[in-house]
Amino acid sequence: MSHVKLGDLYRIGSSKRVLQSQWTTEGVPFYRGREITKLSECGFVENDLFITEELFNELSQRSGVPQAGDIMITAIGTIGNSYIVCPDDRFYFKDASVLWLARNSDVSSEYINHWLKSPLFLDQLDRGNGATVDTLTIQKLQGVLVHVPSASEQRRIVTLLDEAFADIATAKANAEKNLQNARELFESHLQAIFSKRGANWEDKTLEQISTTFGRGKSRHRPRNDPALYGGKYPFVQTGDVRNAEHIITEFSQTYSEAGLAQSKLWPKGTICITIAANIAETGILGFDACFPDSVIGVVPNPNEAEVGYVEYVLQSFKARLQALGQGSAQANINMGTFENERFPFPKVEEQRRIVTKLDALSEESQRLESIYRQKLTALDDLKKSLLHQAFSGQL
Repeated sequence: MSHVKLGDLYRIGSSKRVLQSQWTTEGVPFYRGREITKLSECGFVENDLFITEELFNELSQRSGVPQAGDIMITAIGTIGNSYIVCPDDRFYFKDASVLWLARNSDVSSEYINHWLKSPLFLDQLDRGNGATVDTLTIQKLQGVLVHVPSASEQRRIVTLLDEAFADIATAKANAEKNLQNARELFESHLQAIFSKRGANWEDKTLEQISTTFGRGKSRHRPRNDPALYGGKYPFVQTGDVRNAEHIITEFSQTYSEAGLAQSKLWPKGTICITIAANIAETGILGFDACFPDSVIGVVPNPNEAEVGYVEYVLQSFKARLQALGQGSAQANINMGTFENERFPFPKVEEQRRIVTKLDALSEESQRLESIYRQKLTALDDLKKSLLHQAFSGQL
């Protein structure tokens, strides 16, 4: 098996520059890296950029356009996503973000396209600086070495990988569907419980069932003053609330004594509601913490409401609360949103029974989600393993 530089198999380059003023809303598709990434089989993806037929024809005569058997590969950001140009494809592409491999040998582009997704190719990109490459240059791509076996061996490897990857794609689709079903199972139970209210249920505002109800505090300006951070007091932000599963167990920042002095320490068990950025996300503090004024804190009165119940209710009302926050340049809700917004509350004993049931359902849902996520990871690993075996002579 010989080793050949990729630049000896393909003429590697980019596009002629197309000015933004030349983009149109109809004509010949104009692709950036994000569109190339979505192309997996022959055919076009939906996009909102085009160039005129006249400009496409001019570029075709002046410098050429991608032809069947050529390969396009993303070169900036998420690099290495490749696509073989099909016979009926007609498109042009953005300079720098996509590189063009125009075939000038009899090597199988299907073989090379698989190789471009293999660890052997990616390892060559990373080698030498110890860091993952986030920009693929023409020179780097020209210099990578490819294992090129006989034409018959190329066909054999392509056939084996195509068949294996089709089976993997089917298995992944099933696992992703099962993962979605596991999430929807809990959501359906959640909605069912709060839509079937008992006779003794009452509609109340959050303020009515709370001992403390208000926004977090972060009075100091500028907010990013280094003196505020690096201490022992957890500082929970909107992203931490969004990433939580019912209970907030992690935080990405801490306040110093100076940070605490201009904020407020909320007790463990406080319900957090995001009102800016990721709006209507909720979670229960698993520790004492500060949070900014982009988060509302709810400390339930134990005689009126059980903490877990309130958070589950807010989960079930999430879509409604998000809808209330629409209509401005940046979606948001505020304290006023909750002044007249009422939520269903049975007696505390009934709330506790509901929480016990939902906790069990949530645990089972998360168990199933974990199983399907592990399966998806295993399938991705299997694909990488097959690629490594194929291009190291082990398949």
